[in-house]
Amino acid sequence: MKNAKVTFFPLGNADTLRIDLSDDRKVLIDYANMRTGEIGDKRCDLPTLLRKDLEDAKRNFFDVVCITHIDTDHCKGFGDFFWLDQAVKYQGGDRVKINELWVPAAAILEEGVTDDSRLVRQEARHRLRQGSGVRVFSLPKRLKAWMKREGINYEERKHLIVDAGKLVPGFSSEGPEGVEFFVHSPFGWRQDANTVIERNEDSVVLHATFKIDGQESRFLIASDVKHDTLSDIVNITRERKNDDRLRWDLLKLPHHCSYLSIGPDIGTEMTEPVPETKWLYETQREEGSYIVSPSKPIPVSGSREDKDVQPPHRQAANYHKAVSSEKDGRFIVTMEQPSSTNPRPFSLTISERGISMTVAASLLSSGAGGSTPRAG
Repeated sequence: MKNAKVTFFPLGNADTLRIDLSDDRKVLIDYANMRTGEIGDKRCDLPTLLRKDLEDAKRNFFDVVCITHIDTDHCKGFGDFFWLDQAVKYQGGDRVKINELWVPAAAILEEGVTDDSRLVRQEARHRLRQGSGVRVFSLPKRLKAWMKREGINYEERKHLIVDAGKLVPGFSSEGPEGVEFFVHSPFGWRQDANTVIERNEDSVVLHATFKIDGQESRFLIASDVKHDTLSDIVNITRERKNDDRLRWDLLKLPHHCSYLSIGPDIGTEMTEPVPETKWLYETQREEGSYIVSPSKPIPVSGSREDKDVQPPHRQAANYHKAVSSEKDGRFIVTMEQPSSTNPRPFSLTISERGISMTVAASLLSSGAGGSTPRAG
């Protein structure tokens, strides 16, 4: 079976990753074109890199685009880059098409949104009305009520909605794609209990299990959730005896290496995990595994950046580095790979040997890629 590949892009405190599956399907998780083009901006030219990859593959579409939630750092430039079915003004030219758009229910329900966040919402709503080309994650009562008000027949659309604890239809680790996606979040009950939508806590969290020639590798895509939501995910998963759904060889770190995705207190030198996140980050981590932090460089102690309330937080990074060392693993920051002066996209190859790291040579302006097999 053909290898799969996960590519990460240096975008500052922002998320975009692309998964190339064994059957050549392409899954894009978030899209945040954060580069300004100003002198000294080291963030990558995301639209150019993605278009080049599609051109090399002789296509102009992604099979799946998942916007985990509609914060700017997960959808900036969405309306400039993609072909949107909702209106002719967002069609034509070199716009990239989306076969299936994945969004959390919160993205459908939130009111008062603007710019690219609004465009994601409107596109998801349009596709839900049309009854195709969309997957909505979780079924809060509020979504069902909204559909009724909008005159959308729920019974005719329910196959487009995927609750937490379910597999995403259309993917199988036993099929030619060699992967299945298990949904951990959002929880419908949380959205019904809250009067205000919390984008981070109502975002899409996925667990991908790859199977390449009999070798399983697991990837936890943790969006921007905090420790309390992660604790809910852990407790519910363990209660249902689904521990394997939280084993991981690769983790997309939540919220740009924020201490709040570990515990409630930042700590002086290292953030202390709550019991649930300790189990997730330590017990469930496989030997030789990888953590990727989609973030700015980790601050130096005492620096101006170190005093910033926004992530990345040095104390959180110290925790993840310590666990990585114990597990013979790697902690990688997108804006530090291969160095903070020259960050570049990089890829992790998923094969019958497990996971190995390869600089994405086809995405670089110069230089050859190398490969480091996962230990174990």
